[in-house]
Amino acid sequence: MNEVLRQEKKFSINVMDGAKLRKLLDRVMISDEHNGVQGYTIRSLYFDTPDNDDFMDKIDGLELRRKIRLRIYDPENDFAMLEMKQKEGAYQKKRSLRLSRTDAFRLCAGDYGVLLQYEEPFAAECYGLMSLRCYRPKTIVEYLRRAYIAKENHIRITIDSQIQATESCYDIFSKKLGLHPVQSPFQMVLEVKYNGFMLSYIKALLDQVERSELSVSKYCLARGVTLDLQG
Repeated sequence: MNEVLRQEKKFSINVMDGAKLRKLLDRVMISDEHNGVQGYTIRSLYFDTPDNDDFMDKIDGLELRRKIRLRIYDPENDFAMLEMKQKEGAYQKKRSLRLSRTDAFRLCAGDYGVLLQYEEPFAAECYGLMSLRCYRPKTIVEYLRRAYIAKENHIRITIDSQIQATESCYDIFSKKLGLHPVQSPFQMVLEVKYNGFMLSYIKALLDQVERSELSVSKYCLARGVTLDLQG
């Protein structure tokens, strides 16, 4: 199991500023090894309670809240990462556990007992929480990410685009998802993650682009479309 505790800020930027920022960051930060030419794809299956408690906790701005998701980077992957993100004041704690492809399929189908096969206490915690509160798959979100790293303060900056989602299929490994956009194609999501404090030279680069802080997550962007229609 892997655990990370850091501060995390999210911003909305337009595609022009996104292109400008990428050029600036290319000069001073380490490009993530998975970036390639355009970046890399992330696909996440989010779970929530029947009453969408995690979604509502985020919308209501509660200081203590969580998200549970299953994440892959390619439908051909032979594994998936089970992740729990918890908001604790100014910090975000993320814990993750690698599952086999077979076990991830079972989790998608609501068979949480598969987690009891793993020795890590985090697996047992997820089993207890997801079973007790009747968590179910809610939506799949997919997007393109370009990431940059600075070893100082474990700084990680990501720029996400082409954010799409679906609630019609919960097979995270499917090659034929009927995805729909949940954000304007002219907008991107900038995420800034760090421990302690932001280094001044990186902050100076970020200040060169117009950005507005986001109060919602990609999960909320995806669910908000459907829940607004249902309301």
